[in-house]
Amino acid sequence: MRAVVTGAAGFIGSHLCDRLLADGHDVVGIDCFRDYYSRTLKEQNLESARAFRGFTFCHLDLVEEDIRWVVDGADVVYHLAGRSGLGVASRWEFGQYVRDNILATQRLLEALVTNPVRRLVYAGSSSVYGEAEAFPTKETALPRPLSSYGVTKLAAENVVQLYGRSSGLPVTVLRYFTVYGPRQRPDMAVSRFMRALVTGEEIEINGDGEQTRDFTFVDDAVTATVRSATADVAGKVLNIGGGSRSTINAVLAALEEISGTRVGRRYLPSGAADQRHAAASINLAREGLGWEPRVTLRKGLTSQWSWFQGLGGRESDISREPVTV
Repeated sequence: MRAVVTGAAGFIGSHLCDRLLADGHDVVGIDCFRDYYSRTLKEQNLESARAFRGFTFCHLDLVEEDIRWVVDGADVVYHLAGRSGLGVASRWEFGQYVRDNILATQRLLEALVTNPVRRLVYAGSSSVYGEAEAFPTKETALPRPLSSYGVTKLAAENVVQLYGRSSGLPVTVLRYFTVYGPRQRPDMAVSRFMRALVTGEEIEINGDGEQTRDFTFVDDAVTATVRSATADVAGKVLNIGGGSRSTINAVLAALEEISGTRVGRRYLPSGAADQRHAAASINLAREGLGWEPRVTLRKGLTSQWSWFQGLGGRESDISREPVTV
């Protein structure tokens, strides 16, 4: 199989490339190295993939460049590229979210209209739910995103489904819930907690720390992503949650136990875009993919901590802004 992975130098994308290559597939990775965190870390994410003869990397921007030649001959496209982050963006920032999450997706879909593939797998987000009506949250719940990221990810989902219906392109949308693990982006909560444990800095948390998330280890997320390319789930939206619903305070306490270090914390008022709770109903993924999360939160955090310690001084790229999840 020949697979194209957009966002290949990112957190989940690089793990996906590694898995596909290990399974014997040819992979074309696409990334434009957005500068909201260091290119050095992203290049390190690609080191394992570059060791495979079946890996080809293309440094290009989905919006600016003609990518038809890249997807020509592909069997599956995994679209993980996009702009991440929480909060309500300024006018300029919102334009960047629209560009990177909606317009880039539309450009990719246009290329696939003339170069059809067996499946497009779109990496969505649980952020589309916002303050959900019920927990665990089903895919049929009314989306009420609280952030610019969530709004544009939901719009991109709709664009994907639109092209699927109008062109006959088989598409599947996966809504990831709080993925963590080695190579996690430096602005994400677990990475920032780890930096505080290493440096002794006080960690600032938006809210009281009792907000909950459904933590999903990256290997479990990748397994679901790989299976979604061949399973009978075309046209469907699937939640991908790890089954490890936990408070932020509990995650931080677990990391203190794992590291043998304590960290000071200061609680700040919650922001307008701060989601209180998130938990996934994964019945559709169980049925459609034969998928079940395998990695416990404790095991996953231990794995990420071991990786983080190996970064040495490179963790300085991690944001010092208050933690929002």
